Amino acid sequence: MLSEDSDRVLLERLRRGDKSACAECIERHSPGVYRVALRLLGHEAEAEEVMQETFLSAFKAIDKFEGRAGLATWLYRIAHNAALMRLRRAQPEQVSVDDEEAFGEGLPVPTQLHDWCCLPERDFESSETRAALERAIHDLPEKLRVVFVMRELEGLSTEETAQALEISIDAAKVRLHRARLQLREHLSPYFTELAQTEA
Repeated sequence: MLSEDSDRVLLERLRRGDKSACAECIERHSPGVYRVALRLLGHEAEAEEVMQETFLSAFKAIDKFEGRAGLATWLYRIAHNAALMRLRRAQPEQVSVDDEEAFGEGLPVPTQLHDWCCLPERDFESSETRAALERAIHDLPEKLRVVFVMRELEGLSTEETAQALEISIDAAKVRLHRARLQLREHLSPYFTELAQTEA
């Protein structure tokens, strides 16, 4: 609640044209915006550019921001749209995961499942495991990846994630579920091999 209140005060200062509020907004929200952009794009330089574009766009449109969503959620939406434009310019649309799909139909059925709960904690802390997880996240289709990043890695609520992406809460839940299934499928061989080498 404190964060929401301080964001409301910050928003009022931004609307008044307070330059120090711009610097404070960037300092407060740039780490999250950068992480989202980096995980979507996979390139540090492009993530930096998206971060800069996000704040420039936000500051130009600050009077149009209605405040129905939180300031951070609005910034994530702008960053997502900027990153998405870059992805679309770089490559044609890949597999579609549209909201019109019947919920639950067409979900991939995992062929390999490994019980991750039995792995020692140190396995999850290794740089090799973190790299495998980052690769798996990067390999997700964009529509699944962005929901997973915002919900699981950035800690937004399902409602905030849906607002940031301008999708329904149900669509956000379905995409998160599909992302988790695909990650589990993708990472199962890695963790199975890891468990066998330690046995």
